[in-house]
Amino acid sequence: MSVEMESSVLPERSTERTTAEIARATRVDPRLPETVPGFDAPFFQAGLAGYSDGAMRLIARRHGCPYCITEALLDQTLINGGKGRVREDPDLLASECGLGDPEANRLAGLDDHPIAGQVMGTDPEEMAIASSMLVDMNYDVIDINLACPVKKIRRRKRGGHLLVDPDAALAVVSAVRDAVPDSIPVTVKMRRSFDDSREMTSSFDRIFEGIYELGCAWATVHCRTVQQKYKGPGRWSFLEELMKRYPDRPVLGSGDVWTVDDIFLMLEITGVHGVSVARGCIGNPWIFRQARELMEGREPTAPTLLEQRNALLEHYTLSVTLHGERPASRMMRKFGIKFSSHHPTPEKVRSRFIQASTIDEWHGVLDEYYPTDEESPISVP
Repeated sequence: MSVEMESSVLPERSTERTTAEIARATRVDPRLPETVPGFDAPFFQAGLAGYSDGAMRLIARRHGCPYCITEALLDQTLINGGKGRVREDPDLLASECGLGDPEANRLAGLDDHPIAGQVMGTDPEEMAIASSMLVDMNYDVIDINLACPVKKIRRRKRGGHLLVDPDAALAVVSAVRDAVPDSIPVTVKMRRSFDDSREMTSSFDRIFEGIYELGCAWATVHCRTVQQKYKGPGRWSFLEELMKRYPDRPVLGSGDVWTVDDIFLMLEITGVHGVSVARGCIGNPWIFRQARELMEGREPTAPTLLEQRNALLEHYTLSVTLHGERPASRMMRKFGIKFSSHHPTPEKVRSRFIQASTIDEWHGVLDEYYPTDEESPISVP
């Protein structure tokens, strides 16, 4: 599916307090770290198909991200030994790049925990088996995907398409919760409904309430419908109304979080307990550092050219380890495009990243546009 990588025209969002004031007063809801140790800030990196692999997650963690979720892993693919059995192993990069000592790996920034393995499917029994496999792979949380809007999964009623059938959706949630040990939290990612019809709105309410009744820790709610996909602005007002109806339930919000300011505006306006950062952190791991700086009462700092170079080089190196040089070179083009937005000459850098297909060409872009002696902050054009 083609996912739009630029923000839609968003409604004006005003608050009585400035973003800096909101951030300084923000504290993580204690239920988050109590449920997932290490989840110590009210934001995290979402799972996004084709992007949020181990390399991207580790780079985000090195810049202050407290918690990550994998892209959706199909239950049948996991069971049949395909993608997810090896490449998405949360400890694979640590074992490939590290020293063999877990503590040394953590100190080296190779600790991809805490992490949720996100699983998607239709059959309760298969979803239970796949979830158990993720537990065995050392995932800290199992996240059920009831949000993906991709058309090709519609006929199998997976992801967000399962929202049309509350009985089937809750049967999946129940099977996963029963299969996963009590010590492992189960969470659910969902959209605000399949569409805006009265019937689908009622279906959302039934599924949302059932998630908590079945023992799930929380729901992450994306404020677009399945039919809307990623087009048009998300409806933050839906999240606000949801929190007014269920003030005591932990809920994480998703949709239209493009900048560090958006993180705190969503917390303030909607009342959710945490914010999912998806497209807004592609090529921008510094959004997490900036969020922590704001919470500490400091000005958020833009990345220097040297910091950009180091992040790009580290990301590429991890990607090569995970995927091999040729696939990593292709994959990193789209990351380079997004990273380039921080450079003083973004169009030139963007063009060069698109053309790079080998590691030598990749290094050539870094050497030409990211000098190693540049340490002064730059402004994003």
